Amino acid sequence: MRLVTAACTLRPFVATDAPALAHHANDRAVWRTVRDRFPHPYTLADAEAFIGMVTSRDEPVPTTFAIEVEGGVVGGIGLIPGTDIERIGAEIGYWLGRAWWGRGIASHAVAATTAYAFGPLGFLRVFAMTMAGNAASRRVLARCGYTLEGILRSAQIKEGIVHDTALYAAIRDDWTPPTFAAPIR
Repeated sequence: MRLVTAACTLRPFVATDAPALAHHANDRAVWRTVRDRFPHPYTLADAEAFIGMVTSRDEPVPTTFAIEVEGGVVGGIGLIPGTDIERIGAEIGYWLGRAWWGRGIASHAVAATTAYAFGPLGFLRVFAMTMAGNAASRRVLARCGYTLEGILRSAQIKEGIVHDTALYAAIRDDWTPPTFAAPIR
């Protein structure tokens, strides 16, 4: 399974991605914007363990993708399907290596993953929760047709600091795939 956009290709992780994954993920600036289960420092062993976990899942269709640019892995994106009464939706999460920030890559990856979630996966809702102060991630979500549904006050803690959370969602019946100019290179 490959999702190809003008800015990047989304594909399953493979074992040989571990060095590039560790290189881009081992950045405090990246870690400060993601959940604590994303380790820091991020070692080659962490990358190998993550790739082993996602490649061993017994999924009928993949939900976790490497973000590839110019032939190398520069980040990751995935969907966490809801369960029980929330099984009609999924949470989307993503990150990019700092060297690739500001080039439109995350927007292309989020748009392609959202289309995949609404198409082959059949979800009705895709949502994201980002630190309210993460302006870059909020711009990506807005650019990709997500609507700010609210601010969850004092909902996250990172490095001992409590943050508000911005909750964004896209609903299949009102979502329009974004159109992008060529990615910034």
